[in-house]
Amino acid sequence: MGRGLMEVHLVDAKGLAGTDFLGKIDPYVIVQYRSQEHKSSTARDAGRNPSWNEVLKFQISSTAANVQHRLFLRIMDHDNFSRDDFLGQATINVTDVISIGMEKGKSEMSPAKYSVVTADNSYHGAIKVGITFTAATKVEEDGGQVGGWMHSYRD
Repeated sequence: MGRGLMEVHLVDAKGLAGTDFLGKIDPYVIVQYRSQEHKSSTARDAGRNPSWNEVLKFQISSTAANVQHRLFLRIMDHDNFSRDDFLGQATINVTDVISIGMEKGKSEMSPAKYSVVTADNSYHGAIKVGITFTAATKVEEDGGQVGGWMHSYRD
């Protein structure tokens, strides 16, 4: 497939299920791509409709051509005095955005809503996510060396 950088833009979520004993839920998202995992900031007291508006970056390095590439998003509720609660999950197939990005140098999926479901597949809201994939250039793959010299510039 190739190498590059995948940027996951977590926009917001709407209608998340869940309540806290002492107030509003404090949602955050754990985004997983293969063995890489990143955690968003916690939207303190945001309740059922949190907004993150942040970008999480994943390095893509895959040589397999016929592999499905998926992002897994687990939405959690941060708790101070007990274990964090699982609110739901969403799965996004990113195979096409990576393939097109490898062909054209860059590919983008505009922010779209994805269903948040629990283990029994019941609907528990939606999360809005955008994805950009930028293919690594040959120079980047070789570590930035040009003509045997490391390319650098300073003011």
